[in-house]
Amino acid sequence: MLDQFRPAIVLTVLLSALTGLGYPLAITAVAQAAFPVQANGSRIEIDGQLIGSDLIGQNFSQPGYFWPRPSATVPDPYNAAGSSGSNYGPTDARLIERVSGAVASLGAAAPVPADAVTTSASGLDPHITPQNAALQVARIAAARGVAPALVDAILADVTEQPLLGIFGQPRVNVLRLNLALDQAAPTGN
Repeated sequence: MLDQFRPAIVLTVLLSALTGLGYPLAITAVAQAAFPVQANGSRIEIDGQLIGSDLIGQNFSQPGYFWPRPSATVPDPYNAAGSSGSNYGPTDARLIERVSGAVASLGAAAPVPADAVTTSASGLDPHITPQNAALQVARIAAARGVAPALVDAILADVTEQPLLGIFGQPRVNVLRLNLALDQAAPTGN
């Protein structure tokens, strides 16, 4: 009977070491060598201080900053530990009420981009559409006391184009945009 248990125990220990320790260490080493920024969370640091991540949105609510799309994480917006969507269907009265209220609060004369009033599936999306950002330019320029053309130029510089020109949609990382805005027009924050 011991002759039957010994190979099973040896294989279990060997495969556990291989798949539980060896493989993760090898993949971590390859990731650190080939993609160090992504492997470490796509962190944004300024002067050695962690500011945020390219992958997780942050809540900006001051008038002098671009605002991200709404977050579905509760109780705190953009809480990565609580990533989830609202799971409201398109005919759910709570969703219709929330979106209608958000559209009304924007008071925009032009059509409101969907990402200005709806959450992403994860509730953590760091990007908005260029149309959503353009809708905010006048508010930001007024709050900072700068010309809207300056804010438009910063927006154009930070807008990310589709991969290879065909994969995805143009998008704007709100944290990167606000950091560029602080650098170009720091007064009036």
